[in-house]
Amino acid sequence: MFPALFALVFAGIPVSLCLIIVAVAFGLSAFGDLVFLQLYGAVLTTASNFNLAAIPLFVLMGAVLERTGIALRLFQALQLWFGRMPGGLAVTTIAMCAIFAAASGVVGAVEIVVGLMAIPAMQRYRYDMGLGAGTICAGGSLGTIIPPSIVVVIYASIAQLSIGKLFAAIIVPGLMMVVFFLAYVVVRCMLRPADGPPVSREEFDRPLAEKLAVTAKALVPPLALIVAVLGSLLTGAASPTEAAAVGAFGTLVLAAVLGELTFPMLRQAFAVSIRISCMIMLIVVGGTMFTSIFAVTGGSTLVRSAVDALGVGDVGVIAVFLAIVFVAGFVLDWISIVLICVPIFTPVIKAMGIDPIWFAVLVMVVIQTSYLTPPMAPSIFYLKSITPPSITYGHMYRGVIPFVLAQLAVLIAVLLVPAAATYLPSIMVGL
Repeated sequence: MFPALFALVFAGIPVSLCLIIVAVAFGLSAFGDLVFLQLYGAVLTTASNFNLAAIPLFVLMGAVLERTGIALRLFQALQLWFGRMPGGLAVTTIAMCAIFAAASGVVGAVEIVVGLMAIPAMQRYRYDMGLGAGTICAGGSLGTIIPPSIVVVIYASIAQLSIGKLFAAIIVPGLMMVVFFLAYVVVRCMLRPADGPPVSREEFDRPLAEKLAVTAKALVPPLALIVAVLGSLLTGAASPTEAAAVGAFGTLVLAAVLGELTFPMLRQAFAVSIRISCMIMLIVVGGTMFTSIFAVTGGSTLVRSAVDALGVGDVGVIAVFLAIVFVAGFVLDWISIVLICVPIFTPVIKAMGIDPIWFAVLVMVVIQTSYLTPPMAPSIFYLKSITPPSITYGHMYRGVIPFVLAQLAVLIAVLLVPAAATYLPSIMVGL
């Protein structure tokens, strides 16, 4: 099934259709017409999963935020504080992406918006374009590991884990990721100032009171969304879907308060939300079909037998599973990786007594690398769509390598200190 899947993917067929075609073909060969009863069950399970209703709501949040002036005001406010630092524009970019990831939960939703603002500024100050491109791509990937992440919603639904606990588990690794990214940028620009020179003092030298006023106006809207969504979820006041609804409603209210809630903007936001949600849900259906046929034809038994035959212990099994996810990220998008690997890995992980929350965080970190690793690197494709010809794929591929290494450093830290992922879920109530 896997060679057939990869062959179709490399042939250029959409991933969702690849999953469905392989599931139907192998199901027919094994069960004949009865396979459609099996596949219907996969569709019904997906369609009736209440937690997945959070996906279109989170997507709508990101779509509305993209079309308001919140992004521009936040970028300008952060520049006031970070612009004079070594690599100040890159630091601003990462900080802004982190805040928007926590406000919307959509992977890469703001990458193009940030790129359109950051690239001209970086070119004006003669930034090294490898650093600039890598920073924007890495910032766009933070939506995977900072709650409320859509990746978590799908993972927890498939693995039958608490979405609230998994959100809590990725908070510390997400913060570590941001710190590692920022540390790399600052240290590199201190050692090589020409790679990321500070902005001119005249451009952003303002009185403290004015800087505080601009910052408050820019930060309050996204922080209000973060508190509304994560606060209601982590305190147990709302389910994931209810928290997403609170966030979507809050985003519309903010747009109205800012005077930017127009009918054309709403139409565009809803159209984007429908397209992205349909794409995600079709891949979810296809992945559920694929893994159900894989399981009933003996795939799960095959995986367990292979694990037993390896005889490498818990650490070895975890290393093998994470390596599979990492390699799969070269050719598959994050949704397909979750839908294919999680149903296969989870029973083995639970049978071995490994904490499934901790393992899920490890997988999240590795999945985040798939957002940056070619050839199927969505962040690079997003960025290339808005960059001038002077910024090449070579700049982007070279630029993301240090950030991939930073992601792997976070992975090692969580491996060595499991409490980084398990402590917050253990003290949270009402999850």
